[in-house]
Amino acid sequence: MNDILPEESHVWEFFEDNVRDWLRAYGYRAIRTPILEMTDLFVRSIGAVTDIVEKEMYTFVDELNGESLTLRPEGTASCVRAVIEHNLLYAGPQRLWYGGPMFRHERPQKGRYRQFHQIGVEALGFAGPDIDAEHIVMCARLWRRLGIDGIKLELNTLGSTEARARYRARLVKYLEQHRDALDEDTRRRLHTNPLRVLDSKNPAMQAVIAAAPRLADDLDEVSVRHFAELQAMLRAAGVEFEINPRLVRGLDYYNSTVFEWVTDRLGAQGTVCAGGRYDGLVEQIGGKPAPACGYAMGVERLLALIVEGASAVPRRLPDVYLVHQGELADRYAGQVAEQLRDAGAGVVLHCGGGSFKAQMKKADACGARFAVIVGDDEAQAREVTVKPLRDTAQQVRAGLGEAINLIMKN
Repeated sequence: MNDILPEESHVWEFFEDNVRDWLRAYGYRAIRTPILEMTDLFVRSIGAVTDIVEKEMYTFVDELNGESLTLRPEGTASCVRAVIEHNLLYAGPQRLWYGGPMFRHERPQKGRYRQFHQIGVEALGFAGPDIDAEHIVMCARLWRRLGIDGIKLELNTLGSTEARARYRARLVKYLEQHRDALDEDTRRRLHTNPLRVLDSKNPAMQAVIAAAPRLADDLDEVSVRHFAELQAMLRAAGVEFEINPRLVRGLDYYNSTVFEWVTDRLGAQGTVCAGGRYDGLVEQIGGKPAPACGYAMGVERLLALIVEGASAVPRRLPDVYLVHQGELADRYAGQVAEQLRDAGAGVVLHCGGGSFKAQMKKADACGARFAVIVGDDEAQAREVTVKPLRDTAQQVRAGLGEAINLIMKN
């Protein structure tokens, strides 16, 4: 887990500001859920036989009541739980988003920490491929807005529950015939979560995976049509994609459409955004059956791509550094600062004393566009001196109203 220092935080602010505007443009509303949830929520939704539940969750027992609690490892389960608990679908389908820290006990690597941050987008109550397409198209728009390139889209369908059951039986039979080539983890999960073998990164197993049966052969007509319509919508929107028949995702609740945005610029962990449909999850957690889909993006990974990009991320610099010295000036300076802020200016009021020369050095170093100077003479006359710091314009002594107009129009 790591700190985000002031020298880095401007990149986070740039990202978060863009994300909020982008989500508003698509009609998504924010939902905020607790960081701690009942452990059973994640076991039921993510799947008991998954890396997240078996190895990565931060789980502990509450000593007051004996309940097992877990720091959230992902956001979809919490969002769906809140939708059910507060009966949000009674008012109709919901477009929701959330952001914040998630927690997984795994090996830290580039763009991934044990406390990491996600932006999650969920649409509940929508059954057609049009909402799947919206989710993918809106991602493509965000990459353009953030100036991120080198990300490609991989797409697949897992079909219906019945189709997956048929495929699962064929896959298990095939893997049993190649048991000697399977690693220990795959053998352990062979009869509980066999689809996860398709996502294995173990080089020794790639030949077995390549020759495995294909899920596409077991798809029902409805799943095939849903996937074909989605692809047509993406082509119409100009979104390029690649069909990856081995893409299964690591969470048990997915069905039908699954997708990942991947890059080769972050080492082995190349997925920066992923999601798909989870039509059975609402009922699985305890609600009335409802279709749903969503995705989440790794903030740290995307920020790494932004920082590596050619364009610099703009910093939010103060408009004014307020320099003051003298007994009258010190009292007046605070009033000046507040009136400048009332007008919309960002103001750093110098604190800690020091000569005018020392204060002016700090004014220049902080990046402010103007130094507003107050001495006892200015304070007595209820005036200020405005000195531009980023161009060659002359400094001006003026009343506060005139000074505010000068600062705010430049």
